Amino acid sequence: MSVETLAIAGIPFPISRIALGTWAIGGWMWGGPDDRKAIATIHEALDLGINLIDTAPVYGFGHSEEVVGQALAGRRDGVAIATKVGLDWKDGKPFRNATPARIRQEIEDSLRRLRTDRIDLYQVHWPDPSVPIDDTARELERLHRAGKVLALGVSNFSVAQMELFRSVAPLAAIQPPYNLFEREIEKDILPWAAAQGLAVLAYGPLCRGLLSGRMTAETVFGADDLRGADPKFRAPRFTQYLAAVSALQDFARQRGRTILALAIRWVLDQGPTIALWGARKPEQIAGIDQAFGWTLSADDKAEIDRILNTCITDPVGPEFMAPPGA
Repeated sequence: MSVETLAIAGIPFPISRIALGTWAIGGWMWGGPDDRKAIATIHEALDLGINLIDTAPVYGFGHSEEVVGQALAGRRDGVAIATKVGLDWKDGKPFRNATPARIRQEIEDSLRRLRTDRIDLYQVHWPDPSVPIDDTARELERLHRAGKVLALGVSNFSVAQMELFRSVAPLAAIQPPYNLFEREIEKDILPWAAAQGLAVLAYGPLCRGLLSGRMTAETVFGADDLRGADPKFRAPRFTQYLAAVSALQDFARQRGRTILALAIRWVLDQGPTIALWGARKPEQIAGIDQAFGWTLSADDKAEIDRILNTCITDPVGPEFMAPPGA
């Protein structure tokens, strides 16, 4: 398999255009952790040529970072760790906190959990409306100058917020939600990032498993499953999205592809993008290689849009995921 790569300013080696997302590995909002399978999943990703692992303190309230640190013991060289900063939690409930004091605490906690001396890509998880963005950016720039962080990024920021951040600290990458069903960033964020030469880490490229093709109308989500709160996975929208998935499966099959490969390839064809493929079991990353080495034609993209517009009459975005503080 020939893994496609791109550059992220500040990271001294090419980065695979598929990264492993580790929210589910933390267990929180995904039915609890299974560390043995999680470590095997990370190792499988590395063996497939994936060299970017994306995590965050809030994923399992430190647990995802700890598992990543365990999995990378002895395999740290040539692997980029992307983690985040700016979310705090109390009694299992996250809230935004991007104060300089919180950042100083979080960087040390993350370095310890990840068993490393530097973070390759450090990203502000959500903008904190109670803290001036330039205060947050200035503190992160200090970490960058100190060598604890190689590159800085932001997640879930608007263009105006990113411009303000960038006026104070170097911005190398952004991480917005982006997939076939959630395309709001095409209006302004994606073209802006492309014009600035920033890498775009697209989270949720499989739309929380919806684009895996494995769900049916009978699929049930537990009380501790994030998807139970997602309007896409509830009536009447669930039926619409499943219809779109079925049509996309037929479309992919006619071209000798899987819907997984189609969904990832679509993201990769949109610009300077990296798809964050979330998984918690080794079998969930099977087929990564099928997303590389081909592209969708203009006619293919037009047909995909036609399918979406026909099947989904009441679309909804990822707004439900925003933590308190918006």
